[in-house]
Amino acid sequence: MSKTLTYAAQNASDTLKPYAIERRAPNADDVQIEILYCGVCHSDLHTARNEWQNTLFPSVPGHEIVGRVSAVGSAVTRFKVGDLAGVGCMVDSCQHCAPCAEGDEQYCENGFTGTYNGPVFGGENTYGGYSERIVVKEAFVLRISHDEGDLAAVAPLLCAGITTYSPLSHWKVGPGKKVGIVGLGGLGHMGVKIAAAMGAHVVLFTTSPNKREDGLRLGAKEVVVSKDPEQMQAHSNSLDFILNTVAAQHDLDPFLNLLKRDGTMTLVGAPEHPHPAPTVFNLIFKRRSLAGSLIGGIRETQEMLDFCATHNLVSDIEMIDIQSINEAYERMLKSDVKYRFVIDMASLKKDAAAA
Repeated sequence: MSKTLTYAAQNASDTLKPYAIERRAPNADDVQIEILYCGVCHSDLHTARNEWQNTLFPSVPGHEIVGRVSAVGSAVTRFKVGDLAGVGCMVDSCQHCAPCAEGDEQYCENGFTGTYNGPVFGGENTYGGYSERIVVKEAFVLRISHDEGDLAAVAPLLCAGITTYSPLSHWKVGPGKKVGIVGLGGLGHMGVKIAAAMGAHVVLFTTSPNKREDGLRLGAKEVVVSKDPEQMQAHSNSLDFILNTVAAQHDLDPFLNLLKRDGTMTLVGAPEHPHPAPTVFNLIFKRRSLAGSLIGGIRETQEMLDFCATHNLVSDIEMIDIQSINEAYERMLKSDVKYRFVIDMASLKKDAAAA
């Protein structure tokens, strides 16, 4: 066991503060990673504040982890000390159900183990990336092949990247497809980048007219202000696929109306309150589908990282010190970030020195 400094919430109303935990020594199949950067996901905030009513305290968030391998177990074959490595939203699964066998560990029938907050169906707590280091089974560690100068901006790919890549890939987005991305936040901006890199004609839908320039910069061919009925009507029955990244409750019908016959809208945002039920006729008269998608398996996450490295895709980020995490949470609630906070974990040394 090794004493490891983290930032943790002790209860739902507490701010995150320095907190020491014990990390296990690497087992034969484990990789130990010294964390360089950790992205800040809205799920971190939901969990730290127990907004989903399932938090195990103390809570150490963080599942967008990039770092350098500092130790490996005797059975590890894919990593050596000094390698760059990443850890996403999962650190374990049952490994024997049908989804696991097919590389879809995120749909593990027995519940995957989150990088923080433990197994989905209950069990011992796990502690995430707001931390000096982490120890993870080799099977759940990812190779990083981006340039080292991009490492901070790579971190959000471990959640925001795979959350958008997986449905875009599953529904075969590519050349000749007209694809809508709803929302331009931490997820949406990666959805625009990835869909454009896949060769699709990307239409960004946003409630903010001032995001037009940024949407075009990121790769959208068109930007539609979704509050404008005339702009929405102009795209009626024209889209093959819509990726809806908005994590706030909203009416889905205006977006379903944009789909062609047999088109699909996939939800990846997790709102605090359910969306109003869509009008059934919007689905049945055009054989449209409304679907959902959850991150991606380890194999697909590696595929996403390699795709992003090939296409020079990273997240647009604002770097912060760990000491600013509580302020960052408040700013995130106000959408005051373009487009993802990333923690420089070297800043944790300030608290280690003070201790």
